[in-house]
Amino acid sequence: MCKAVLQNKPVISKTFKTLARLLLLSVLLNSSVYPNAYCQEPVTPEQFTQDFDYLWSQLRDNYAYFDKKQTDWNLVREVYRPQVAEVRNKREFVTLLERVLDELYDPHTHLKVNTNHSTRLVPTGLDVWAEWENGKAIITQLRKGFSAEQAGLKVGMEIISVNGVPVATAVRNRLGVSLKAVDEAARDWALRTLLAGTRDTRRVLEAKSANGVKATFQLDLPVHTTVDNYQGDKKIEWKPLRGGFGYIKINDLGSDDTVIEFDAALEQVKTTRGLIIDLRATQSGGNTSVAEPIMGRLIERRMPYQKGTPMRGEGWTREISSRGDWTYKAPIVVLVGRWTASMGEGTAIGLDAMRRATIVGTRMAGLNGAVFDLQLPNTKIKLNYAAEKLFHMNGTPREDFVPPVEVKLSDKRKDDVILEEGIRVLKGLLKRQPNNSFNRSANSMAFMRETWMAA
Repeated sequence: MCKAVLQNKPVISKTFKTLARLLLLSVLLNSSVYPNAYCQEPVTPEQFTQDFDYLWSQLRDNYAYFDKKQTDWNLVREVYRPQVAEVRNKREFVTLLERVLDELYDPHTHLKVNTNHSTRLVPTGLDVWAEWENGKAIITQLRKGFSAEQAGLKVGMEIISVNGVPVATAVRNRLGVSLKAVDEAARDWALRTLLAGTRDTRRVLEAKSANGVKATFQLDLPVHTTVDNYQGDKKIEWKPLRGGFGYIKINDLGSDDTVIEFDAALEQVKTTRGLIIDLRATQSGGNTSVAEPIMGRLIERRMPYQKGTPMRGEGWTREISSRGDWTYKAPIVVLVGRWTASMGEGTAIGLDAMRRATIVGTRMAGLNGAVFDLQLPNTKIKLNYAAEKLFHMNGTPREDFVPPVEVKLSDKRKDDVILEEGIRVLKGLLKRQPNNSFNRSANSMAFMRETWMAA
């Protein structure tokens, strides 16, 4: 096999070695799924079928959202299982399984491997959010600083076509074959997966402005910041705001280092009159082991913040304890948007449930529940699937949460409307709480003087 070949050391010309290296490099660059495919044991047709059956039955028994779907899961098996016989390699199997999971139209249920032809994940791989409104595909939010915005798209525009295909036709073609009915959630899912696109094809969108002017927009150009070439921000960013407020932006809820950096940032804004926590760039989600310690710095006693219901067994309530040598007690506003996802959503509803923050912004990503890992026994392909429903403490499904202070975006404002509204709300909270626990010491007044001219 591969190991034996590596142990043999035949004499090979330098030219042949160079060509071999170039060929291997080409394979690696075009194989985001299995870069060591040539060193893996082959999978038999019977094993592919076994893995398909394992995935199908595991989701049948453990996927938590069938009651919200129009998916006929038995029909999925009937349609796709015969196609497994045509699969020749793992790459083709990945493509087939992607179509299987597409039948659930659930962005939180997806493979953890992909090919260059795979659709980017939503919202992680998306930079333009659109929804169906009165039969029109309307842009409702843009990811700031990314290709869609850089190409000139605006909130409120109507999308006419995607890569030359009328958007209604493209969406219809994107939908699964097992749906008993096409609901709004399926059409919105199809629209956003089309807009996310694939890494091997640049996106071209035709859109119409509010005054009826049509234009073509070229996305994913070399000069653009794309989700594929984006290097990422710091895990935590902080700055002072005018009026003695603090601002902490959380970009990563998946790293233990985030907790350390959050503590350091919180120390810098310790004496502020109020705090804004920005969760609008948590599109990759995260872990409770990161989010809970962060929330623990903002409460004074152990409190429940989220409920869950598995497919089987009793429901549970998750609680958080206070953490650290001191607690931030001044009013807090949390900013959210369509790129607030998964654990970002959990953090927002948790702080809302504990009445520790006012949530300001738009609807969030709306991802379904808590995800569990699943690995197929033969191919070792891994996937995430939504196995537990999650709820606000008041019983609202997490994916349906609407911020108490909902902000309507438009193309008429160039500045950060959500941040502006957050500051306005924070000022209002202070007016209603004149005797809040804000430390009016000489240090805090000095902080206010130093930050008065800050952005």
